[in-house]
Amino acid sequence: MVLSPAAHAGPLDDAVDGLAASSEDAIIVNVGRLAALDDPRAIPALSALCDDRLRAGTDGHAYIFDNKTRDVKHPITGAVIGSPPRPLKEVETSNDIRRVALPVLAQLQLASPNAAVRLAAAEELSKTGSAEAATLLHRALSREQNVGVRDVLSEAVARVDLASSSRDARLAALAIVEKTASDAFLSELQRMTAKGPNGTAVETDPQVYAAAMSALSAVKSRQRLIAFGGSLIHGLSLASVLLFVALGLAITFGLLGVINMAHGEMLMLGAYSTYTVQTLFHNYLPGAQQFYLLAAIPVAFLATGGVGVVMERSVIRHLYGRPLETLLATWGISLLLIQTIRLIFGAQNVSVANPDWLAGGTQIAQGLVLPWSRIAVVGFVILVAAGVWFILQRTRLGLQVRAVTQNRGMAATLGVPTRRVDALVFGLGSGIAGLGGVALSQLGNVGPEMGQSYIIDAFMVVVLGGVGRLAGAVAAALGLGVINKLIEPAAGAVLGKIVVLVFIILFIQRRPQGLFAQRGRVEA
Repeated sequence: MVLSPAAHAGPLDDAVDGLAASSEDAIIVNVGRLAALDDPRAIPALSALCDDRLRAGTDGHAYIFDNKTRDVKHPITGAVIGSPPRPLKEVETSNDIRRVALPVLAQLQLASPNAAVRLAAAEELSKTGSAEAATLLHRALSREQNVGVRDVLSEAVARVDLASSSRDARLAALAIVEKTASDAFLSELQRMTAKGPNGTAVETDPQVYAAAMSALSAVKSRQRLIAFGGSLIHGLSLASVLLFVALGLAITFGLLGVINMAHGEMLMLGAYSTYTVQTLFHNYLPGAQQFYLLAAIPVAFLATGGVGVVMERSVIRHLYGRPLETLLATWGISLLLIQTIRLIFGAQNVSVANPDWLAGGTQIAQGLVLPWSRIAVVGFVILVAAGVWFILQRTRLGLQVRAVTQNRGMAATLGVPTRRVDALVFGLGSGIAGLGGVALSQLGNVGPEMGQSYIIDAFMVVVLGGVGRLAGAVAAALGLGVINKLIEPAAGAVLGKIVVLVFIILFIQRRPQGLFAQRGRVEA
């Protein structure tokens, strides 16, 4: 809608026009008039004044200039003015004017129907610390219905009242702080509970001091709880990655008895497959960039599974029954794969971006955000573990795998193609590790040596859970991942690893078969 300039009428219009006065004192007086009127319709004009977008027309009225569209708008209705009086003069806004106008703007915004606007206004008013701001915040809190806004207003009221000279107001503020346990008040609480050079408390009122100590205790307790929650979330993420690597090892090590030191490189190949798919989508399918991760899943599985089958057919099949030789051979293969990736992609890490639908996260508590990428990784590993269980327990291949695992000679006598089963199982285990690389690419950078960081932990998971036992691998990965992250904050990463390793050694001495013992004919 395009309007022509019209004459203003009424106290609100007069006060808004007064914002375009040539005198700084006159502008400040009119800001005070708008504060007294308490009419939210003045928000656009005050906002334009503070942002240097207010203009004075030759007709004596105020106008708003839109920097983006270059339109001139009515300062109250926001409607576009078709033929504004020219020339328009920019209203110069000094810091003194802003210091007066911003609290008034926040006062009016507290009555806005938009919850986000009210939140921003509460934060702005809480910074002033004036008695007038406290009155406005208390009044806004009494009429606020939105729960989220009420919480922010409560904290803003507490922040203002903590600086009050009234003992009752400070006690009420400390009660709010103790209830919310927001760490935004931590520095103020530490100041209130600090001791002077002579050992006496800075806070002279004993009741206020006791309330401050109680609030400080609540804030620190909440910080510990949030830290625990964060460690638990990161532990679940680590457990998911470990499970991806350990699932394949649990199958191949349990079935073939092969110590595959190149299994971590399957993780790396899966991550680089994801990077390659991302690059191809970026270059050739930019419109479908958000779906590259879905395409990377089968690509990574087939690529790493194929590499696993080639490894088994060309090298591993000649070394069955000689675990030391398989260890040395696969270690050499791991070095070959790492160097190949360096030659193709370079020695530097590459970045795999999260698609938009995995960006950000959900806030489960103040100060604790659960990223969508980590949620997706945990959900993905659950689906993969369920798929592996289905393959092993409900398919013909799974029946053959279980037969070969329990008694290879008898299975071969009954017509089970043990050599083909070995190749397929090795490819399946490698493909699962490749899926782990897809997941890991969403949590950090991708590098040639990324698999080396997980292979030892994966073997510990397999041994702890029970060789060849799917349920054991799940339980052990979950336990090791969570315990690692819970110990790290207190003991450090290195000492935490040592503690976990000592625990595994002691456990294996007491129970050599692991959490879930392998069952076979010899146990009948």
